[in-house]
Amino acid sequence: MPHPTIGLALGSGSSRGWAHIGVIQALAKLGIEPAIVCGTSIGAVVGASYVAGNMGKLEQWACALSKGETSSFFEFATSFTGFVNKERFDRFLTNNVTEAERAIEEFPKRYAAVATNLKNGREVWLNKGPVHKAIWASAALPGLFPAVNHDGHWLVDGGLVNPVPVSVCRALGADVVIAVNLNGDLVGRHFEKTQPTPKPPKTKDNSFTGFIREYTEALFSSDDDADQPPNIFDAIAGSINIVQDRITRSRLAGDPPDVLLSPKLAHIGLLEFHRAGEAILEGSNSVMRMEEEILHVFDKVF
Repeated sequence: MPHPTIGLALGSGSSRGWAHIGVIQALAKLGIEPAIVCGTSIGAVVGASYVAGNMGKLEQWACALSKGETSSFFEFATSFTGFVNKERFDRFLTNNVTEAERAIEEFPKRYAAVATNLKNGREVWLNKGPVHKAIWASAALPGLFPAVNHDGHWLVDGGLVNPVPVSVCRALGADVVIAVNLNGDLVGRHFEKTQPTPKPPKTKDNSFTGFIREYTEALFSSDDDADQPPNIFDAIAGSINIVQDRITRSRLAGDPPDVLLSPKLAHIGLLEFHRAGEAILEGSNSVMRMEEEILHVFDKVF
């Protein structure tokens, strides 16, 4: 009797997605190696690096990333389509994920990225063609990334329709699916106020450089005054958390995986990519907490 085909569904979650690296490493220690890898948003990024054999390089880069270097991926443009510096993000993909012109069909494992058709809201599975384009489309978080044109359709972040792509793994032939949900404990996270700490007065810088500095700092900070409304980035992040949490619950109820991993990542903000070490460790820990159940599932199918 042939061994069942294992699928790995890597969910969306922006910076919390570095946890996928820890998950994959911990599963490998248990002797579990998926033949099918499907990802949404950051899950598509980590999944592509894994099937391309570059996950070690991605981990090294992510763990060395500083807050300042993270800020450098964002820019203000007069022709506004998104905040992300496209050239810098492309270099990141080429150097740490996979070659620019590599086709998905060339990977030794089956791979798919999930995106959303901006016009009609339909789910789009990208399992053929240039992998960079598939990753861009899957990770195109509205407001941060520009939409991607694919066969005449504008595509954005797949987390809007299928944050944890269990269904895609099954459609590609997976008999057993392990899913990673990064959104399980996030609702309200951006509105939990800590005790205010005194801040030194700032000198107003009215130059364009000063504006950019304030803008990038706002990406990673919140106002501690409980009487003030959340800043625009907290409002966007909190809204995304709510949407993805509700959609994830609905999709997983209709198509549950055989194993569901839920790393505890509420302490890591949407754009805190510089906290990779913490996320990777928690990804590994989420597997260890479920080790007995994982082995039980695989004892039944092998």
